[in-house]
Amino acid sequence: MLTDALRKYLQANRDRQLQELFELLRFASISSQAEHEADCLACAQWLGDQLRQMDFSVELKPWRKHPVVVARYEKARPPAKTVLVYGHYDVQPPEPLEQWHSPPFEPVVRDGAIYARGASDDKGQLFAHIKAVEALLQTEGELPLNVAFFLEGEEEIGSPELEQFITTNADDLQADFAIVSDSDFFAQGLPTITYGLRGMVYLELTLQGPAEDLHSGVYGGVVVNPLNALAKMIAAMHDESGKVALPGFYDDVRPISEAERRAWAELPFDEERYARNLGTEPLGGERGHSVLERLWARPTLDCHGIVGGYQGPGAKTVIPASATAKLSMRLVPDMQPERVVRAFEQFVTDHTPAGVTARIKVNTKARPVLVPPDSPAIDAAKAALTEAFAAPVALARNGASVPITELIQRILGIEPIMMGFGLPDDHLHSPNERFRLEQFYGAIAASAAVLKNLAAL
Repeated sequence: MLTDALRKYLQANRDRQLQELFELLRFASISSQAEHEADCLACAQWLGDQLRQMDFSVELKPWRKHPVVVARYEKARPPAKTVLVYGHYDVQPPEPLEQWHSPPFEPVVRDGAIYARGASDDKGQLFAHIKAVEALLQTEGELPLNVAFFLEGEEEIGSPELEQFITTNADDLQADFAIVSDSDFFAQGLPTITYGLRGMVYLELTLQGPAEDLHSGVYGGVVVNPLNALAKMIAAMHDESGKVALPGFYDDVRPISEAERRAWAELPFDEERYARNLGTEPLGGERGHSVLERLWARPTLDCHGIVGGYQGPGAKTVIPASATAKLSMRLVPDMQPERVVRAFEQFVTDHTPAGVTARIKVNTKARPVLVPPDSPAIDAAKAALTEAFAAPVALARNGASVPITELIQRILGIEPIMMGFGLPDDHLHSPNERFRLEQFYGAIAASAAVLKNLAAL
């Protein structure tokens, strides 16, 4: 329950909270670009300083390119429990710059929203938790439970080797609860707890043909063209009904319960409007399932890019020596990434023609996540969201993959509370990313409320 003193403090400090968020948003902490390594480090140090000012013990743990900020407050009165709060301070590249209405790293407020790269994904959301902790300390003199922050800087490049980091630092990350705020409301005005995420396998498939590019007039018709073979292989990955054609791909897929199907049907979702907004009618995908079922509870396989042969202007008639496709598969409960990779390998073996050889490189693997939607911790989060946003709370799955959630669940043994504060139209990863002011201020209040609610369990 939010006290009157806490509400008054949050209201009185809104301008300062916003200006401090602007400071955080000015760091061009682009994890995928080497020229921004110094920006990532400076951003991590700034966050560490913010937490030190609130008497947290802070360590910037070196990891790959960008440090992980691990901060702990362990002064709550025994027998206090501990909550682990996850966020990421790295951001996507802002390009194409010409499509931004204001510079991506010079935050501005326009039409009731903060516009900047990282405003919603994920700096605005993680900073709301920091400001909630500050508000509780300022108004109550202490926190109702111990709090640990886990802020990483490589989420936007797939969190490589994050499993090893968590395993290595498990003692520093131990907690009774975990909060992950890297998602959004199902719709504006509808606070949402996410209880399921799809997993992912991301890989590259390369077909190697001749030893070097060949003149298509001299050699065309006598060698296998790797691009032709790759295109044919990709086309064979789905059947006419839109189902993935890998052997055994659906063997482990957990069926959708009738209770879930009924609950999803009650959400404010218009399939025709959804298709119009995307600019693609009719929608594609696996036939026989609703759009939400396809997004949340059915697996997928998609090609994201093909590279091979001549890509420059004009004509160049060559048979390329090799061709590569980037592909991903989204997984649903109870699919295992390792079994999916084996199915993909078998499919490639079965469809690789004589004259080319295949090579598969697996870049990312993340398991799907499903948490009990009726646990006491989820109930505490629902009550906090209802209080902060004065609206009922929806329970929903999400088709995206957030690797940290599965690692928290599997390695640390904590069921994550996925309470995000973004909105579906925040333009994540796109020009003009935004975070509405009402979402930012509501997120601070909800974070303070959930800390108090969890402490009372």
